[in-house]
Amino acid sequence: MRRRGQGAVGCCSLCTCPGTAGDEIMHQDITPLCAADIQDQLKKRFAYLSGGRGQDGSPVITFPDYPAFSDVPDKEFQNVMTYLTSIPSLQDAGIGFILVIDRRQDKWTSVKASVLRIAASFPANLQLVLVLRPTGFLQRTLSDLAFKFNRDDFKMKVPVIMLSSVPELHGYIDKSQLTEDLGGTLDYCHTRWLCHRTAIEGFALMVKQTAQMLQSFGTELAETELPNDVQSTSSVLCAHTEKKVKAKEDMRLALDEGQSILESIREPLAKSPEQSLNQDQLDNQTTVQRLLAQLNETEAAFDEFWAKHQQKLEQCLQLRHFEQDFREVKASLDALAQKIATFTDVGNSLAHAEHLLKDLTSFEEKSSAAVERARALSLEGEQLIDNKHYAVDSIRPKCHELQHLCDQFTAEVGQRRGLLNKSLELHSLLEASMKWCDEGIYLLASQPVDKCQSQDGAEAALQEIEKFLETGAENKIQELNKIYQDYEPILTQDLLEHVQKVFQKQESMEEMFHRRQASLKKLAAKQTRPVQPVAPRPEALTKSPCPSPGVRRGSENSSSDGSALRRGPYRRAKSEMSEGRQGRSSSTGEEEESLAILRRHVMNELLDTERVYVEELLCVLEGYAAEMDNPLMTHLLTAGLQNKKDVLFGNMEEIYHFHNRIFLRELENYIDCPELVGRCFLERMEEFQIYEKYCQNKPRSESLWRQCSDCPFFQECQKKLDHKLSLDSYLLKPVQRITKYQLLLKEMLKYSKNCEGAEDLQEALSSILGILKAVNDSMHLIAITGYDGNLSDLGKLLMQGSFSVWTDHKKGHTKVKDLARFKPMQRHLFLHEKAVLFCKKREENGEGYEKAPSYSYKQSLNMTAVGITENVKGDAKKFEIWYNAREEVYIIQAPTPEIKAAWVNEIRKVLTSQLQACREASQHRALEQSQSLPLPASSNTSPSKGNTRNIKKLEERKTDPLSLEGYVSSTTLPKPPEKGKASPTSPDKKAKRHEVKSDPTPFGLRGWSKTSHPLEAPEDNDGWSSAEEPINSSDAEEEGGVGPRKLAPGKYTIVVDDEKGGPNTLAVRSGDMVEVVQEGDEGLWYVRNLTSSKEGWVPASSLSMLLSKSSSAQCLSSSESSTGSALLSNSSSCSESCGGPLSDLQG
Repeated sequence: MRRRGQGAVGCCSLCTCPGTAGDEIMHQDITPLCAADIQDQLKKRFAYLSGGRGQDGSPVITFPDYPAFSDVPDKEFQNVMTYLTSIPSLQDAGIGFILVIDRRQDKWTSVKASVLRIAASFPANLQLVLVLRPTGFLQRTLSDLAFKFNRDDFKMKVPVIMLSSVPELHGYIDKSQLTEDLGGTLDYCHTRWLCHRTAIEGFALMVKQTAQMLQSFGTELAETELPNDVQSTSSVLCAHTEKKVKAKEDMRLALDEGQSILESIREPLAKSPEQSLNQDQLDNQTTVQRLLAQLNETEAAFDEFWAKHQQKLEQCLQLRHFEQDFREVKASLDALAQKIATFTDVGNSLAHAEHLLKDLTSFEEKSSAAVERARALSLEGEQLIDNKHYAVDSIRPKCHELQHLCDQFTAEVGQRRGLLNKSLELHSLLEASMKWCDEGIYLLASQPVDKCQSQDGAEAALQEIEKFLETGAENKIQELNKIYQDYEPILTQDLLEHVQKVFQKQESMEEMFHRRQASLKKLAAKQTRPVQPVAPRPEALTKSPCPSPGVRRGSENSSSDGSALRRGPYRRAKSEMSEGRQGRSSSTGEEEESLAILRRHVMNELLDTERVYVEELLCVLEGYAAEMDNPLMTHLLTAGLQNKKDVLFGNMEEIYHFHNRIFLRELENYIDCPELVGRCFLERMEEFQIYEKYCQNKPRSESLWRQCSDCPFFQECQKKLDHKLSLDSYLLKPVQRITKYQLLLKEMLKYSKNCEGAEDLQEALSSILGILKAVNDSMHLIAITGYDGNLSDLGKLLMQGSFSVWTDHKKGHTKVKDLARFKPMQRHLFLHEKAVLFCKKREENGEGYEKAPSYSYKQSLNMTAVGITENVKGDAKKFEIWYNAREEVYIIQAPTPEIKAAWVNEIRKVLTSQLQACREASQHRALEQSQSLPLPASSNTSPSKGNTRNIKKLEERKTDPLSLEGYVSSTTLPKPPEKGKASPTSPDKKAKRHEVKSDPTPFGLRGWSKTSHPLEAPEDNDGWSSAEEPINSSDAEEEGGVGPRKLAPGKYTIVVDDEKGGPNTLAVRSGDMVEVVQEGDEGLWYVRNLTSSKEGWVPASSLSMLLSKSSSAQCLSSSESSTGSALLSNSSSCSESCGGPLSDLQG
C-alpha cells in the first residue's frame, strides 16, 4: 500500500522514462487515494500528519483529543489511516510510525477503545505508541489500574507507553517535532496542509494527463501518412499545428500551476527567513520540483519531436507545391512547344516575313513569363535539394526536365528566328531586284520615242540606260545557284517559284534593255538621211506608274513571248488603221510595250493591295474579334460589348475567307495576262454581294463603336498589335476596298482599249459599279419604316432618290386636287421590279452613320398598273407616273434632267420586261392552240385584234421566237408583211452579267402598252393632255437635227403632208393616223395608213420628218388590257414626241 501511495505522488516523474515504474504506475488499475477524494474526512481532524519526526526519523501521526472518535465510521477511519501513511517517503515509512494519542480530556474507557481500534486497523508499520492518559485523578487512577490488570488486551507489535503529562512526551519526541497543543514548537495548520496536499496531487494528475496527451499526440503524428496534394497537406499541417499549440498551452498552464504550488509551500520562508520547513513540507517541495522537472523534460522531448514532424510536413507541402507548379509549368511549356511548332511559314513577301518575325517576337515576349517561371521553379527545386529535402529522388529529375524543356524551347525559337531572318534577307533581295526591274521598265516607258529618233536624243537615252544598268550590281540577283545554296533551309516550293519568277523578270528586263541599247546605238550613229518624226506618245505614258508597295508571291514574270501574244490583237488592229504608214511600225510596238508595262503596274498594285487587305482583315479578326472570346481579356470588356461581336464586326470573317481562299488566289492566275483580269471579277461577282450585308450592318457597328470606343479592351488590343490607327479605321477597310476595285478596273481598262479582255474589263467595271449602287441603295432600303409587307417580295431594288411630287387624281375633292398642283410633296421614291414606293425622308440627329436618314412609308404603286408620260409641259425635269388608266397621276420632278432620263429609262425597262414576259406567255398559249386562227375583217386599234395579230406573227416567224425584230428581206424593195399582222419590237441586245434582270414571269398576264384614248376623243387629258404640251424631252433635245430619227413600230399622227409618194411608196397627209409596222432593208419602213386603209413602204428619213413635229408626248403603260396582251399604240393624247425612247427599248 505504501508503494502504491508513494507512486501516486511521483508517478509523472517517471512517465518519460521508458521501462521505469512510471509507466507501470500510469497504467495500473488500482487508483490511490487522494486528498480531494476524502477531503471531508480529513477535515474532521481526528488524526493528522504534522510533519514531525522521531529521533530516528520516524513520522509522527497525532490523534488529537476528539470526543466523537468512537463515532467515526470504520471506512472513514481506514481511509484516513491509509492516506496518512501513504504520504511519507518509502524510506521514512519503512522505519515505522510513531503514534501520539492525546486522551487527556477523555475517559479511560474511551482511551482503551481508541487504542484498541487504532492498533487493530493501522495499515502501516508501528514503531511506538505514546498515549497521554486522562489528567483527572479518578480517571488517571482507573487507567493505571486498568492498564495493569488488562495489559494483555494492549499487546501489540510495538510497545504502548502510557504518559501522564506532556513533559514525559517530550522525553520521547523533541518539542520541535510536536505541535503547539502538545507543548511543541512545530508550526502546523491543518487547513493549509490539506490545501497543499490537494494542490500537489492535482498538479501531479495534470502532469500525468499532459504526459499521456503528448504520448497520444506523438503516436498520432508518427502514424500520419503524408498526403499527395497541396490542399490535404496544408490541412494536415494546419490541424497538427493547432493541436501542438493546444498541447503547449496545456503544458504552460501545468508549469504555472506547479510554480504557484511551489511558492505556496515556500511561503513561510518568505515571511520569516528564520523559520524552516518541516520534513513533510520539504517532501512536498521536492515532489513539486520533481514534477516540474519531469514536465520540462516532457516539453523538451515533445518540442524536438514536433520540430522533426513539422519539418517533414513542411517539406511535404513544399514538395506538393513543387509538383503542382511543375505540372502547370510543364503544361505551359508543352503548349508553347506546340505553338512554336506551328511557326513553319517563312513568309511569301517582305511584309509577310516582317509580320511573321514580329509575331514570333511577340510570341517570345508572351512566352518569356512561362519560361522564366520554369527556370525559377527549377532553381526552387535545387534549393529544396540543398536544404536536405527528404524527396530528393523525386525533385531532381523534375528540375532536369524543366531545364531541358526551357533550353529546347529557347533553341527552337532561335532556330525559327534564324529562318525568318533568312527569309527577310531573301525577300529584301527579291524586292530590291523587283524594284530595280520596275524602275527599269518605267525608264524604258518614259523615254520619248520621238526624241530618240535624233542622234542627240538617242545618245542621251543610251546614257540613261547605261547609268541605270550600273546600279544593277547592288540590286539585282547575281547568281541563282548561290541563292539556292544560301537559302536552302527556307526555300519552299512556292518561294522557289517566286525566286525563279523574279529572276526571269530580271532577265527579261535586262533583255529589253539590251534590245533598247542596241536600237539606240544604231540611232546614235551618224544619220545619213532624215528620220521621219514619230507621233507623240499617248498622254497616259507620261504618268509615273504606281510604285510597287512590296514584292510578293504574285509578282509577274513578263516574258517576251507572252508579251508578243498579248500585243498581237492590238498590232493587227493598228496595222489595219495605219496601212501605208509602215515607217511608224516601230513606234507602234514601243507604244504597245509601254501600255503592257503600265498594265503590269496596275496588276501589281491590285495584287499588292489585295494581299495587304487580306492581312489587315486577318489582323483585325485575330487581334480584336478572337480576343473578345479570350477569358483572359473578358475583364476588360464593358457590359455594352458583351455578346456584341457580330454587331461590331458584321460578316468580316466571311469577307476574309472569300478573299483569302478564293479571290486572291484567282487574281494571281492573271499575273501574266493582266488585261484579262476582268474575267476574274465577273466569275466571282455573285460572291461580292457579301459586301452588301457588311455595309448594311455598318451603321449598327459604328453606333456600337461610338458607345464603347474608350473601352480598355480596344486600347489593350491596339497596343498588342502595335497599330497606330484605332479599330474603327480597320472596320472601314471593306467599304474602302470595294470602292478601290472600280478605280483599278478603270485604270486597267484605260491601258487595255484594244486588248482581248477589254470587253470583260468594261463589263466587270459596270458590275462593280452596280454592286456599289446596290450597296448604296440597300443602305437606304433598310431605313424604310412603316411598311407592313416584306420588301424582298417587291423584287430587286433598281433605283432610289428624292423628288418633288404633285398629285392630280380624277377622284377626290376638287380643292384638294387644285391645291396639289401648287404645293409639291417631298418624297423619296424606291423603284423595285414589282412596285414603286413613296416615302417621306426624315433626317436623324447624330454623327456618321447615326446621321443617316430614315424613310416613313406612305404608299406604293404596283408596276403592273403603272404607266409613264416622259415629258410634262414646261419643265424638262418632270415626268408623270400614272396608275389605273390615269385615275391617279403623280407628277415627278427630278433634281436634274439627267436623273429624270435615268428614271424614265429604268421604268421603261421594267415595263418592257413585263411586255416580254407577257408575249412569251401569249406565244406559249398560242402554240398550244390551233395553228389556224381567224383573221380580223378590218384593221383597227382594238387591243384584242392587235393581240391576235401579234400571236399570229409570232407563230409564223422563222427566227428565234423570243426575238422582237421584224423580217428582213433580201430584195431591193421588201415585201410587205401579211395584212393584219403586227410587227413586234426589236429585241434587246444580249444582256450583260452586270445588268439588272427583272422577273420574266407575266404579272397577271399584264403587258406593256401605250394607252390611248379613242380617235374621236378630244385631245384633252384633265388639263395635262400631251396635245397641249410643247416638245421638251431631253431625248428630243439630244437628237434634234442630228441625222435621221430612230423609229419604232407603233401608231403615230402625221403632221406634214407628203403626197409625192412613188409607185411603191405610201402617200400620207397631215392628220392621218398611221401604224408603223416593221423596218425593212435600205432604211425603209412598212406603214399602214389607218385613215385611208392603204399601206406601203416609206423611207425612214421621210417618215422621221413626217412625225418629227408631233406635239404629243410619249406614254408608256403596263395597264391591263381586255385580253391581257401587250400592245403598242400612239394616240393624239399619247403619241410619239421624242426620237429616242423606243430605240432604247429595242437597243
